Amino acid sequence: MNTPVVVLGGYQSDFARHLAREGREISDLVQETVHGTLQAAALAPSAVGSIHVGNAFGELFTGQAHLGAMPATVEPQLWGVPAMRHEAACASGGLAVLSAMAEIEAGRYDCALVLGVEQQRNVPGEVAARHLGAAAWVGHEGQNCRYMWPHMFALLGDEYERRYGLAHAHLMGIAEKNFANARRNPYAQTRGWKFGPEAFAADEKANPVIEGRIRRQDCAQVTDGAAGLVLASARFAAEYARHRGKDPAQLPRILGWGHRTVGLPLAEKLRRSAAEPYVLPHVRQAILDAFARAGISGPEALSGIETHDCFTVTEYMAIDHFGLTAPGQSFRAIEDGRITADGSLPINPSGGLIGLGHPVGATGVRMVLDAARQVAGEAGATQIAGARTFATLNLGGSATTVVSFVVGT
Repeated sequence: MNTPVVVLGGYQSDFARHLAREGREISDLVQETVHGTLQAAALAPSAVGSIHVGNAFGELFTGQAHLGAMPATVEPQLWGVPAMRHEAACASGGLAVLSAMAEIEAGRYDCALVLGVEQQRNVPGEVAARHLGAAAWVGHEGQNCRYMWPHMFALLGDEYERRYGLAHAHLMGIAEKNFANARRNPYAQTRGWKFGPEAFAADEKANPVIEGRIRRQDCAQVTDGAAGLVLASARFAAEYARHRGKDPAQLPRILGWGHRTVGLPLAEKLRRSAAEPYVLPHVRQAILDAFARAGISGPEALSGIETHDCFTVTEYMAIDHFGLTAPGQSFRAIEDGRITADGSLPINPSGGLIGLGHPVGATGVRMVLDAARQVAGEAGATQIAGARTFATLNLGGSATTVVSFVVGT
């Protein structure tokens, strides 16, 4: 990448909140996040050249569409600023970041406000599951299951089992790690949750089956939440740093990116990869694209990873697709402890989607924010010592839309 995009600051809401119980709605969350993000970057609204909002399911959960216009609705000083909303299921936030970067790289604007926002806890769980199922190929897959996404990712686990073998104990190792990491994160939805040992066993009361091989602790959370970033050109960032007595070279920047999209049906993804070493080759390619643009050779250049763990099997897939192990050998990185918070390459020190929470449209933005905080040494209790370079992986649908970033200084 020859046009660096710099992260000037960001904000994350408390993912443990329940907006409806507070008597609040999605507009309140947007307002909080706009103000929190600009305050974190020490910028006035007048500095913003464009706005990008990631949101997947606003119409279904809240009845509210046209969320690109919501920032100007709740902050009058943004009236007239160009804005747009991006939807790619759970990768909506990743696309919002990519689109803001593209405008900065093209020279259209020097400073962009990126938001990811989702309200999902205002409907019963069964209804939420149906809404979330809209990201699959509706009417063509998962028609006989009760819960679409546990069913779909159980099939991904079945494919790993068929090709390489898969032990549920390794998946539970991922779950235990991410819940443990979340206990250190003051924004995490599950930070106060307590588990007995039976919660990570094949216990039909403490850890019941949801669909197929997927049990309760294999699953990410249904979350109300938002995250925001201010992205800027190198020129804007240099002036910004000069006025604040900072070294612009120490500001986090997006070093590389990868973006791939394939068809909706999971069965077709698995059919096409049947003779390949990687179960989802397009995911591997998106990661390699991000590495190449960042000028790094592989995971050995990383300090950590924030990856999509909508289910434990998704993180299991990410381990070998990032190249930490040979294809199908992700269990080795779980067994040797390298992906724990004090391991050689921590994965999801934030707690991930399982521990921190998963407000769908916000997740891709939140990952970049956490990566930026890590490399800036500002991640608080979740900080990885000496972090210099972090990667992210954001997936939409059954890994239909894939966005990966490398963030560093």
